[in-house]
Amino acid sequence: MSIREDVPPQTVGVQLTEDGVTVEYLDGREAFYHGVPARREGSVTTAPGKQAHVLVTDESGTEGILVYVNDRVTHEDILESTGVGRLLLDPEEATTVFPGVRAESHSHRVEITVDFDALDGRVFVFEEDEMGERSFEIVPDGEG
Repeated sequence: MSIREDVPPQTVGVQLTEDGVTVEYLDGREAFYHGVPARREGSVTTAPGKQAHVLVTDESGTEGILVYVNDRVTHEDILESTGVGRLLLDPEEATTVFPGVRAESHSHRVEITVDFDALDGRVFVFEEDEMGERSFEIVPDGEG
């Protein structure tokens, strides 16, 4: 497997519907995350070995950034053409995904935490593998 590098995200289109979340890539293609995201207060920790995608929207929910965390499969050229970013974390390493949004690696799991005092938009975490997917919206304490 080749070594992969971080890729900065670009702004992509977002549609929030009652059936799920659509991300409109820069190259015109779309990705659809099925289902209404479950609400979680403050943070989400993914199951071990799952792919973690973090979507941070603007206040209107019509655009945002999408970042794959610890994706070592997708080639940089594909990420750059779609506008999707990538962060690679070493075990127990933490970094900022977006101001107010932090990712930390814990034993093959990814924890995403949100500081809502520093963020005006919404934060979604999509967890997936070949067996299925789950989606979450991180909300302020008391709104779960």
